[in-house]
Amino acid sequence: MKWLKSKKVMALGVFLIGAIIAALTINTHQQATSDKLQATGDNPDFKGKWDFIADPKLPNVLIIGDSVSIRYTRPVRERLSGKANVYRPMFDKNPVNCGDTRIGLWMLDEWLGAQKWDVIHFNWGLWDLCYRGPQLRAFGNPGKTSNKLPALLDEYEKTVGDPDKFRGKLSVPLAEYEQNLDKLVTRLRATGATLIWASTTVIPEGDAGRFAGDEIKYNEAAERIMKKHGITTGDLYALTKSFSGKFSEYPNSVHFTVIGSEKIAEQVAETIKRALPTATQ
Repeated sequence: MKWLKSKKVMALGVFLIGAIIAALTINTHQQATSDKLQATGDNPDFKGKWDFIADPKLPNVLIIGDSVSIRYTRPVRERLSGKANVYRPMFDKNPVNCGDTRIGLWMLDEWLGAQKWDVIHFNWGLWDLCYRGPQLRAFGNPGKTSNKLPALLDEYEKTVGDPDKFRGKLSVPLAEYEQNLDKLVTRLRATGATLIWASTTVIPEGDAGRFAGDEIKYNEAAERIMKKHGITTGDLYALTKSFSGKFSEYPNSVHFTVIGSEKIAEQVAETIKRALPTATQ
């Protein structure tokens, strides 16, 4: 009987381990697939009309951020129609995923361009705190064509792998993130625009490349920088945490459904609206 009981326990243990591995494999595949879609432009969020006719009489707003911000850019534009021209970095008529703070430091001047910006709403974080595995993956062009671009893409081809928090390497360590963000904010302040920092959105427990709770540490580092420079924060972390997973694109995803992105856009638009010149509010 003891032998039979032991065999049953062993079998149950093997089953549970197998189930855990299977779940992790599925989630890693989902995350990798989602990231590839974001990078290549095959994601439905990239489809449809991204260009618009700017009104020269209205203030100009720039949204900088990763794929989460890509999903709320157009809803924000709709909400601020007639009040502001809402832009984001673009490449070949597709929205740019602004990646981590290293990419930001490399490409920010090109994203800012010669445009006069009245408000800049920005975030970096989810890419910085992501662990990437050794597998190489395709990475979409991160900015408009320039002499910097070939070297940047070459560097990312060597370093950017699929999200893997168990075997991967942290993209940007916390201390470097804080230093990078300080440099980025200093450059953004030089534009003369009103700046709005968007705190990094919530990370679910089962995300393939990120540890839940790391966003809190990175947000705390960002908060120190924003206080140093006197910059307003739009608390997207608190908002998305309140979703309790209800609007996740799929279980354990850092991305949100259309409804979730609309809810984020509502808050972002209100925050930007309050920062616009008084005559256009």
